[in-house]
Amino acid sequence: MTRQENYRRSAVVLLAEDNPADQEIARRVLGAEAFRCQLHMVSDGVEALEYLSRSMQDPNSHPRPDLMLLDINMPRKSGIDVLKQVKGDAELRSIPALILTTSEADEDIASAYHHGCNSYITKPVDVPQFVAALEKLGQYWQDLVLLAGIPRKYE
Repeated sequence: MTRQENYRRSAVVLLAEDNPADQEIARRVLGAEAFRCQLHMVSDGVEALEYLSRSMQDPNSHPRPDLMLLDINMPRKSGIDVLKQVKGDAELRSIPALILTTSEADEDIASAYHHGCNSYITKPVDVPQFVAALEKLGQYWQDLVLLAGIPRKYE
């Protein structure tokens, strides 16, 4: 495989986050050219499930996520509820799902892992620390983790 073929497509990331400020920070960090990802954002769990349903019906307009980032405390449907449905669906369960939330409650952490989250990350409330955390997260998923159909970044 040539170097050019290795860059055939960027990772698709679905972010379910109801806070507009956190959405904007994520858009600036994860949507940056450095991470080569297609970032799709929704504002609550219901919209996340609708996006996933559309991705199975029409992958051209709603590409299947290679990674999901879910906030826990969202209106209409929580990130844990989304996680339960996704991990209970044979078509979707292989999508890595990360909880990205301000909650440090032991019951939230235990519930997230019980329902199949791949990582639980606490969002720093300090903006520069949140940016740094997202940059580390992006680097980890881009540089170290292998995702089907997504080549590892080569320097």
